[in-house]
Amino acid sequence: MFSQLSDKLQDIFKDLRGHGTISEANINEALRQVRLALLEADVHFQVAKDFIAKVKTKAMGQEVLRSITPGQQIIKIFYDELTQLLGGDNEPLNLNKPARIMMVGLHGAGKTTSSAKLALYLKKQGKLPLLVACDLQRPAAIDQLVTLGNQVGVPVFRPETGQHDVVRVGRESLSWAESQAGNVQIFDTAGRLEIDETLVDELKKLKEALQPQEILLVCDAATGQQAVNVATHFHEALGLTGLILTKLDGDARGGAALSMREVTHRPIKFAGVGEKIDQFEPFYPERLAGRILGMGDVVSLVERAAESIDEEEAARLEKKMRTASFDFNDFLSQFKMLRRMGPLENILGMLPGMSNMKGFSVDEKQLSRIEAIVLSMTPGERKSPDILNARRRQRIARGSGTSVTEVNTLLQRFSQMRKLMKNAGQLKKMLGRVPRAGAS
Repeated sequence: MFSQLSDKLQDIFKDLRGHGTISEANINEALRQVRLALLEADVHFQVAKDFIAKVKTKAMGQEVLRSITPGQQIIKIFYDELTQLLGGDNEPLNLNKPARIMMVGLHGAGKTTSSAKLALYLKKQGKLPLLVACDLQRPAAIDQLVTLGNQVGVPVFRPETGQHDVVRVGRESLSWAESQAGNVQIFDTAGRLEIDETLVDELKKLKEALQPQEILLVCDAATGQQAVNVATHFHEALGLTGLILTKLDGDARGGAALSMREVTHRPIKFAGVGEKIDQFEPFYPERLAGRILGMGDVVSLVERAAESIDEEEAARLEKKMRTASFDFNDFLSQFKMLRRMGPLENILGMLPGMSNMKGFSVDEKQLSRIEAIVLSMTPGERKSPDILNARRRQRIARGSGTSVTEVNTLLQRFSQMRKLMKNAGQLKKMLGRVPRAGAS
């Protein structure tokens, strides 16, 4: 998401940084290009216009024009304004009792999956969430929520078969919740392919019956300009308290994320960053602003690593790497730890400067082929790769659906890596023998 916008903005800022001094004409031309880049990314035209006006007012200040590094100053202004456009600071959920959350949105936006993802997130925070199926238009949605609820270990209220009164279902679920040990209720409501009065009227009645603290609009980040109209309509009808953006890991232009907060004046509270049930996280405006501008997002990277990596296993692997006893079993263990953090391209994109690399991409299919090769080895072969003769390599290639050439290439690179580790270990030993200055 945002890769196209990010590339264009970084090109514009690179040009600005190239000027020793900056004139009003330089700024006007740069902001004109920024405005075009925003519009091409599906940012609402009024939002883009207002945003550029705010940046221009600050960028034209004398302290910027006379600065030693005016290009850097303008990028800082842009970063600050982009963070404000996205909401300023992360806003937590209002979970005061009775802690009820209504999930609303169009059909296909990801409400049911996001309800389960939110339940899992709250469970990890020490809460006791409950899921309530209120989508009576689509029986498959009820089955899906029950399945997902079982997957994340959260109780689900399932309405009676043939029930069509959503308000009655809502009230029955409140009685059910009293018999459960939960302290947060999440209501998955019905959607339509487009907003209609029947849907809005149904949601209004449900809101009246539930009196929820939170009404969250679930919106597909790839929807584009339509997302702004959807958000406006839902907000006028229900009084939204926040937004959840899904599919932020996709390759769409992403302008909806930059527009919806501005037109509704409601915070983006969460983002879906992948298809897996745990790929859901609080939305931090300053972090997304940094990623769009190529500054990376090291904080999120560290948080994701802390959740995904086993400290004892990491320490064991680090020791084996230092002693050059690292084998393919260790390689596979390390590979799986990295995979748990999410798609590798997303992970590397959080590192500062990585998004500046033109044409940079990670071939996930190639990574899967490497994993298949290692999995096709016996435990003994993984421990002692030196025993892999031509016959064994042919068997591994057949078992992994790859070629002998690919197997040979992996073995060659692994051998080179082990030599580097061994040399690094020997160098460390040699340095340890060198007397330190001042030692007697």
